[in-house]
Amino acid sequence: MIFIKILQGAITALIPPGLNSITQGIVGSVGMTRQVSMNEQMNHLGTAIIVLCGSLLAFTLYPDIGMLFIVSPIACAGVIYFLMQIQPGDIDHNAARGLKATSKSTTRTDSFDSSNIKPSPTKDGPIQIKPSFNLGFGSESTNSLSGSPKADTPLSILRDPTLVIFVIICFTFHLSNGTVLPLVMQNLAIANGKAGILMSGFCIIIAQAFMVMSAKICGTYSGIYGRKGLFLIGLLSVPLRCAILTVLLKIKANQYYGGSMIDYIVLSTQILDGVGAGIFGTMYVLVTSDISGGTGRFSLTLGLTTSAMSIGGTVSGYLGQAIAQDMGYQQAFMILGVMSLVPAVLYFFFMPETLSDEESGETRSSGEAMTGITEGEESESPYGQLA
Repeated sequence: MIFIKILQGAITALIPPGLNSITQGIVGSVGMTRQVSMNEQMNHLGTAIIVLCGSLLAFTLYPDIGMLFIVSPIACAGVIYFLMQIQPGDIDHNAARGLKATSKSTTRTDSFDSSNIKPSPTKDGPIQIKPSFNLGFGSESTNSLSGSPKADTPLSILRDPTLVIFVIICFTFHLSNGTVLPLVMQNLAIANGKAGILMSGFCIIIAQAFMVMSAKICGTYSGIYGRKGLFLIGLLSVPLRCAILTVLLKIKANQYYGGSMIDYIVLSTQILDGVGAGIFGTMYVLVTSDISGGTGRFSLTLGLTTSAMSIGGTVSGYLGQAIAQDMGYQQAFMILGVMSLVPAVLYFFFMPETLSDEESGETRSSGEAMTGITEGEESESPYGQLA
């Protein structure tokens, strides 16, 4: 089982950089806010559906629940099928890397116009600007072609103080938040037997349902009013959630009758998980795109932030479970709540607003363009067809 989980983690680590690079290569940096929001909405909706199917199967087949794992391979077949529908020519590889093209061959303009957005004309051709393994020692750029856009070296990316702060924020957020859901699920499953499995499933379903709404809000407003305010709301939802869970478990521990009502209230706190994780899942991709804009290293930057999240979640899993075992669930939620204040404080005081004024104006224009598309301009716009 440990080997399977290692293999699972190694494979799924490829998904965020790959999926978001493809997305940016199709819609460009201007279209990222809306498209990442849509991607995350579908991600959370799909997760809610697959967990619901698995939970119902486990509830029906309990205690022989092995068959519930059949739902994942079925969903994976759909992923592979639809991924194959995206042709290489649909992707602008320079845009996918976050490289601002300066030549006349670019297909995107400074002001958003849906009629100007076209797939790359070289459908099966090579990438125009090939990546380099030059780490930045003794060279100023990774591309020597005259007049071509140049990617920053990986070393220069690692020296960006804004990126360093954001990586720390990603790590500390998942360090505090990563184990909260497992602890809630364990608390609900204890002594509930067959019903505990169903309640554990609903922990995920409720959170994922509200993540869909959170992702929608991020796509609608973060490109207009900025990233920082929404991101702070997501970060602050974790200490609020942990404080509520601490109080609820204290009430439950002092009761002399069945705590089923408290269990349902504990389950409802997953709404805050939907707010926090839903906002974070969308906004961390957008902030990473903002930070890496023009560097040509979007995938590298997203890989760094995703790695920080994964390491934080890994440490959180052990730390939270150890505290719960030695000190109890109530103390575990209290400590995790205090820890979750760290990323919020760091973001408030040290992270600048990453959305540029230019991109904010372009996002407003894109909203008007997308409104036109929805009113029947799909046939005239390659972007409408791709979307």
